[in-house]
Amino acid sequence: MLRWILGGREAPGAVEKSPVMVIGEEQPKNVFTELQVLKGHYDIVRFLVQIDDLRFASGGDDGLVLVWNIQTGECLQELRGHTQQITAVAVYSGPTDGTHVHLLTASSDRALSMWDPDTGNRVKTVSDLLSSAKCLLVLHHLDLWISGGNEMCMWDRNFSLLWRTDHHSDAGISAMIELPKNCIAAAVDKEIVIYRLNIASSEEDTTVSEICRLTDHQDSIRALISVSDQLFVSGSHVGELIVWDSLNWSVQASERILWGEPRPAPQAEIKLGAQKQSEMSVRHLASDGELIVAAVGSGLYVYNVMRKSVVAYRKTAHDSNVLHTLLLPDGQLMSCSEDGSVRMWELQDLPLPAEPASAGFFGMWTFGRSSKQTNQTMKKAQEILGLRMLELTGDLIGHSGAVQMFISMGERGLVTCSTDHLVIAWKNGKRESQLRSFDLFCKLEQNGGL
Repeated sequence: MLRWILGGREAPGAVEKSPVMVIGEEQPKNVFTELQVLKGHYDIVRFLVQIDDLRFASGGDDGLVLVWNIQTGECLQELRGHTQQITAVAVYSGPTDGTHVHLLTASSDRALSMWDPDTGNRVKTVSDLLSSAKCLLVLHHLDLWISGGNEMCMWDRNFSLLWRTDHHSDAGISAMIELPKNCIAAAVDKEIVIYRLNIASSEEDTTVSEICRLTDHQDSIRALISVSDQLFVSGSHVGELIVWDSLNWSVQASERILWGEPRPAPQAEIKLGAQKQSEMSVRHLASDGELIVAAVGSGLYVYNVMRKSVVAYRKTAHDSNVLHTLLLPDGQLMSCSEDGSVRMWELQDLPLPAEPASAGFFGMWTFGRSSKQTNQTMKKAQEILGLRMLELTGDLIGHSGAVQMFISMGERGLVTCSTDHLVIAWKNGKRESQLRSFDLFCKLEQNGGL
């Protein structure tokens, strides 16, 4: 098990000049120069999911789920039916219905619903749950889905209950992910419970069995994500970040003795320093298969899976806790915070120290050569360690409350939601200007000019 105490051991070259970086109005790498405020909710908006290239849905504490068009900003459907706050939203598109998708919603009213986003109709609903579901997991290839709360339930497309676990702790299931070999990992307080789906020819005969419980975390697990077919990651309230091997979940694996313990051991573990728990809580994780971004308190940490080390971090990326992160192509990443901001970052190589001027006469005595050799040594060291720095490239200010999360809609923009009851669509100003010019040209051509 690899342990690194972040905050207690400083990564070389990662010392920051100021607690929180600021950026001026000139932001050449920030393409989001236009915004569109979408109003419809009247309470905190906590969830966003992408339905297709043009549509997304938002869910909030008002019990509403709204379907939007990202291009026009139009509210297409209002999904009304829940009587209390929305606790989870997922997109359901099983293999049997082609391209048509449905929305799954869970609420504090202890109900689960399936909606048709095209018509706004509630297709199915179940309202006799023992507890409200906190998370939803869709197994697309099996045409099944799972709800997790104080109990775990497996459902088919027709909302038939196929299987249910016993009552969990009061904390309940906070997150679930799919693993290879028809396995599921569920975060239950401080533990990760591994289940295997025993798939039968008839859905009614499909069962679920518990494989093992991973108890390496010292506090409640706050985030759980899949990195690849081989790895998944969990983060806890006290700053533990554990990278797990997801390929050996079997009876044999649970009996193996690794790292001196009779259970499957994590591939790598990082403990994020001895600071206040609120400052070190891992609130969100994101990955692109190679890098993992952890939102830790008000900071960001970038962990390289291949190198098994943190390659860049910023302890104070925001003025308050970071709630959501996203990795984009070409070394770009985004984060949002309780401070109401959405920030854009770029992973950049650390600048090398300037090579000193020639030592002249003293170069005969190898002083100059030694300096050059030192510079080359430092360059090689940086290449080996893969150290990077997080450079602030954009700051999106539009919300007056904590930004809960965001989703990227590709070239059509970015969508954020907040405690201020608003949903904001951030657009590429240059692209939008070109689209408006093209629309005007088409209209002029149709009307035969001015």
